[in-house]
Amino acid sequence: QVQLVESGGGLVQLGESLRLSCAASGPIRLIAKMSWYRQAPGKQREFVASIVSSMTNYANSVKGRFTVARDNAKNTVDLQMNSLKPEDTAVYYCNLDVATTSGYRGDYWGQGIQVTVSS
Repeated sequence: QVQLVESGGGLVQLGESLRLSCAASGPIRLIAKMSWYRQAPGKQREFVASIVSSMTNYANSVKGRFTVARDNAKNTVDLQMNSLKPEDTAVYYCNLDVATTSGYRGDYWGQGIQVTVSS
């Protein structure tokens, strides 16, 4: 069973930084796309950032402030969040496109981690 564990969330003030991490474990053969999403109260889950190989993609709202990076040897993906704003407050989820050693391929989600930015 593939499992994802997120860490690094918390409460920060306007303009501060946080680094989220997502670690995957289990029968993993390959992780293609690694992504971060977020969901604010009363809103739909939205895309934040993704990385495929070394190619990155960002939502316009975080471009220039957030950086996504992956470590293929450790099966981890990090999200460095700088210049945080109150509108970044949300539960953040990692999402991995995983091919397992048994031949299955699918999307896996982390449990979500709270990020709160106060003004």
